[in-house]
Amino acid sequence: MIGGPMRRMRRRRMVGAAATTAVVVGTAGAVSHHQQQKYANQDAAAQQNAETEQMQQQQAAPPPAAPAPAPAGNDLTSQLNQLGQLHASGVLSDEEFTAAKQKVLAGG
Repeated sequence: MIGGPMRRMRRRRMVGAAATTAVVVGTAGAVSHHQQQKYANQDAAAQQNAETEQMQQQQAAPPPAAPAPAPAGNDLTSQLNQLGQLHASGVLSDEEFTAAKQKVLAGG
């Protein structure tokens, strides 16, 4: 049986080649999975760092500016002029302007 040992050798080579291929494919899959996990973790860490930095910037931001104080002149004309300017610029609505004007005229 001359063909018998040769067939077994071929079969062993084929099985060996298949086993080697399986090992290579398995290793490549494991490496690919590891790389995907690594990049996913890096992306998550970068996003978390960006969110933390944004929160820190918001906390460090100065508070909104307070409205400018009224001018030192307390006379009726300057107060009414100031109210008129606020109304003309849209800061005061018609109702707010009327109420503020009445208050100034009433002495309050």
